[in-house]
Amino acid sequence: MDVLQAALDISLCRAVSVTSAGASRAPLPIRAGRIGASLAARAWRIDLRDHLIFPGLINAHEHLHVNAVPPLRAAAPFPNSYAWIAAFQAHFAEPAVAAALQLPKALRLRHGALKNLLAGTTCVAHHDPWHAALDATDFPVALLRDYGWSYALGWPGYGPPVQPSFAATPADRPWLIHLAEGTDATAQAELDQLDRLGCLAANSVLVHGVGLRERDVDRLIANGAAVVWCPTSNHALLGRSLDPRRLCAAGRLALGSDSRLSGARDLLDEMRGVAARGELSPRQLLGLATTDAARILRLPGRGSLAPGARADLVIVADRGGDAESNLTGIRRSDIRAVVRDGVPRIADPDFAEWFAATGVDAVPVTLDGKPKLLAGPLAEPALLALEPGLERVAARNERARDATIEARCY
Repeated sequence: MDVLQAALDISLCRAVSVTSAGASRAPLPIRAGRIGASLAARAWRIDLRDHLIFPGLINAHEHLHVNAVPPLRAAAPFPNSYAWIAAFQAHFAEPAVAAALQLPKALRLRHGALKNLLAGTTCVAHHDPWHAALDATDFPVALLRDYGWSYALGWPGYGPPVQPSFAATPADRPWLIHLAEGTDATAQAELDQLDRLGCLAANSVLVHGVGLRERDVDRLIANGAAVVWCPTSNHALLGRSLDPRRLCAAGRLALGSDSRLSGARDLLDEMRGVAARGELSPRQLLGLATTDAARILRLPGRGSLAPGARADLVIVADRGGDAESNLTGIRRSDIRAVVRDGVPRIADPDFAEWFAATGVDAVPVTLDGKPKLLAGPLAEPALLALEPGLERVAARNERARDATIEARCY
């Protein structure tokens, strides 16, 4: 059980709970870290009038350990991801890249998880080899587990081999692979190649899919397979992305941020960009990052506010308009609270009593210039130092004091 797990019963009152299926004004009970079926007689009440409660977001594609690695600067789009990988080899010699990769991997994994948590993501699909650090009881986010994966058809030297990995993955568990990540003939041929290998099935989750043609989308939907869409990464590397509408309408699309090495800062930034371009509606976007992702990744206890689901929540102020836009149109510093397993992990300072009631030490920080409280186990100095825009208040005050003293000495 999570070391920050709440033991007390909680009732979140007077807020509107919002999912892609609709909204409810009923109080939201939390019991033992899950959404309760009924209100407890002696629950601790939190008045959230003028607030909206959303399920914690699910990031369906991430590489947690490379979020602090400087991205490759390229003047023109690549034809496919393999060309980008080839170009990146020389980038490893850059001093800033080498320094970032010399940091302990456990720290880099925690940083990627914290980056996600700060933006309301409480569960992540990490598309890389498993590491012992991911099993830490205080790891910032929940993770997709018990799944199969390969990296890509054209890069067999990294990750499990395609056919054995697919064959070893139970049909009720997802199997992930980067596929059709490009705009050229190589990318367009990959779905046929995957099908010939016998690896296209209802549990196949194909990441990116930019090179999929209309007939490929038909076949993918017919097989019950799905795509994880990472539009910011696609535009940065390839100059364009896929049209999400048919896959979304079929319920075969989830959303991923990829890492900052090529993608968006976080899932909220990804959602805001899609909404601004008008590619999908706010309600569709909410579904991609909650219920659709949970179904595609076989995560029945997540992405929902139904009784029995994990009490992973994103709480925001109600700014009017349609409810979903209050989440899909904001930045991470606008979030009022991110809750995991019924416990606040980062929240505005007026939620201090909630931290105290759940026995969690809260550390004052600023997030993109706004004051917040961060759960103490997540406030490691080395971890905070990796995340731009996140700073412990005490450290900021000490630097200001030192600067003042230094100025007076001259």
